[in-house]
Amino acid sequence: MPTKRASTPARMTDRAKEAKAASRSAAAARTEHAKPHKEVKQRQQTEDSRSVKRASRPDGAATRQHLLDIAGQVFAARGFADATSKQICERAGTPMASVNYHFGSREALYEAALVEAHRQVVSLDELSALTEAPGDPRDELRAVISRFVGLSASSGAPWGFMLMLREVLSPSPAMPALIEKAVRPKATVLLGLIGEVLQLNPHKPAVQRALMFSVLPCIALMIAPRQVQAALLPAVGKDKNALVEDFTRFVMAGLDALASAHRARK
Repeated sequence: MPTKRASTPARMTDRAKEAKAASRSAAAARTEHAKPHKEVKQRQQTEDSRSVKRASRPDGAATRQHLLDIAGQVFAARGFADATSKQICERAGTPMASVNYHFGSREALYEAALVEAHRQVVSLDELSALTEAPGDPRDELRAVISRFVGLSASSGAPWGFMLMLREVLSPSPAMPALIEKAVRPKATVLLGLIGEVLQLNPHKPAVQRALMFSVLPCIALMIAPRQVQAALLPAVGKDKNALVEDFTRFVMAGLDALASAHRARK
C-alpha cells in the first residue's frame, strides 16, 4: 500500500510534464506555421508602401508647384509681411503643414516664389537660347530687347511681375538669395552679349553701365502697373510692335554712341 501511494503522485507528475511538453510542441508548431504567413504579409506591406511612395512622387511635385503658384499670387497681392502660411494653404486647399513639408518655412517659400517670379520674366534657358544663336551679337541683343519690351505690352501679366515690383520697392531679407540664384546668372549672360556688341571686356565698367541703361528700362516697363501706364501714356500700349521697334532703336543707338566713345579713348 505505501508503494502505491508513493507511485500515484509520480505518475501524475509525469503526465503533467508530458502534457506541458505537448502543449509547448503544439505552440511551437503553430508559431512555425505562422512565420511564412507573417513574412509574406510583411513583404506585401513593404511593397505596398513602396508603391504608394512611387505613386505619390508626381502628386507631391504637383502639390509643391500648386502651392508655389498660390503663394506667389498671395505674396504679390498682400506682400511678404502680410501674407501668412494659413492664408496660402487655405487658398491652395492644402494642409497647414504643407509649407514646411515642401519648402521648410514661409521664408523659404517666399524665396522660391521670388525666383519663380524672375523666371516668369525670362528664364535662364530662354535667355541663353536667345544669346547663343549663331549670328551678329547685335541681332541677338535685339531679340532679347524685343522679348523684354514685348512682355511689357502684353495683357494678363503673370503674378511674378507684381511680386517683383513689390520686392524692388520694398526689398525683403530674401533679396540676396534672389540675386545669387536668379539675377546674377542672367546678368552674366547679358554682360557677355553687350561686351560683344561694344567689343569690350564684359568686366569693364562701361559694359556694366551699358547693361543698366539697356535692361533696367525694360524691367521698369514690365513691372510698372498697367493702370499707371494707361493713364499717363495711353499710346504706349496700343502698338506693341512700334514700342518694340522704337525701344530697340533707342538702345542700339545708345550702344553705338558708347562703343564709338570708348574706341576713341583707346
